[in-house]
Amino acid sequence: MNVVARSIAPLTRLFQLRQLRASRPDRPSADLLFLQWLCFVGFLLFASFMLWRANIWGILVAADPTGITMMIVGVFVLATIWVGLRSCALANEQHTLNAWMDAVRPQFGPASAPVGYSGCVEAYFSALLEKSRYHDHDNAQLTEVLAERLHGPSESAWWVNGIQIKLGLLGKVIGFSILAIQISQIQNFDPSQSQNLLKTLTGGLGVALLTTAVGLVANMLLGIQLVKMDRCGDNILADALEFAETGLAKLTRQDLA
Repeated sequence: MNVVARSIAPLTRLFQLRQLRASRPDRPSADLLFLQWLCFVGFLLFASFMLWRANIWGILVAADPTGITMMIVGVFVLATIWVGLRSCALANEQHTLNAWMDAVRPQFGPASAPVGYSGCVEAYFSALLEKSRYHDHDNAQLTEVLAERLHGPSESAWWVNGIQIKLGLLGKVIGFSILAIQISQIQNFDPSQSQNLLKTLTGGLGVALLTTAVGLVANMLLGIQLVKMDRCGDNILADALEFAETGLAKLTRQDLA
């Protein structure tokens, strides 16, 4: 029996830990976002390595003399790095929100505002406490400021995401323009030179199709990251507003007392 009890004890602690996590609504979803971003970047690096081993990157560079394809790839890489940095910033906001939620829990002792945190959530709660001292409960403007600071940066990222498609369309226009110029320069048709002629004509068509395809793929991959980031910001905003309407009142009464 003792052996059975010792073997069951770790499972019991694991079940209790899961119950504790499920009972806490303030799980750090922003940390999960950053881990998902790391996994996504790892997959992209592996795919890029496999493309390099297959010499696909060399083919892309050689097939696009305009350089628009590599420009799209560069924009995608920079935007992906920015998403990672933004995920770290949202994780910091989530930790700040968790600290304020923990401050009003009975098991953590007397309610008091946490210190040593920074960010828009910290500024939002501090401003609410300051307004409550003057019995001013009109928080609509502060809520709009918090929403803008959480979602404002992603609007520029969505614009950059659209730039990738526009660059692909620009490459398409340039490619078809090259094709049209090459056709217009044909003086006479010699069947013996049909192979060289087709090779020359398909160069512009290849630029058009290649840049469009790369722009669409980059747009979809970056769009996945931005959607996850926006959802994380929505969750932080919703939890912050809920805490401001419910839990922050306990902290306010403690400070005013």
